[in-house]
Amino acid sequence: MTVLDTSPEWRNSVRNIMTFKYLSDRELDFLLSVGSVLRYERNETIVREGELDHHFFGVLSGTVSVSVSETGGKDVFICALGEGEVFGEAGFFLKIHRTASVIAKDRAVVFRLERKELASFIRSYPAAGNKILLITIYGLLKKLRAANQELAYERKADLEQDDIDDLVGGILSEMEGS
Repeated sequence: MTVLDTSPEWRNSVRNIMTFKYLSDRELDFLLSVGSVLRYERNETIVREGELDHHFFGVLSGTVSVSVSETGGKDVFICALGEGEVFGEAGFFLKIHRTASVIAKDRAVVFRLERKELASFIRSYPAAGNKILLITIYGLLKKLRAANQELAYERKADLEQDDIDDLVGGILSEMEGS
């Protein structure tokens, strides 16, 4: 990881992150002054599953891969995130361990903001802080909806598999009875 200068040249890249889209230049400059712009090389770990961390991340460039560890140590790919997308939102609200690992798929630059930095921003810019929190909650609800749809799809597939098993079992029983 390399810490990059958080000069106003990053303002437009940070503005491309939906969470910060509706902030003024002055508000974005304040965020840049308290946050960090970090560069990660290919296959470098940004967030490790199980760590206790209060940082929020927005992808400024490159692609990152999100995965979780299965019992037995195998990593299961969840998704890839690119420019303008975010991860680690729960760190704004909860003191929890990371539920996934995030690794740079190629060279990636991210904007990192810690909970205490967000609190400082909200004290200085309460209306803008409310915008950030509302957009963050909206994003989390979208992710929850997608996870629920995936779970429903998997459960539906499980039910269909039971039907197939019953059909095959019935055919095999008939064949044994002949």
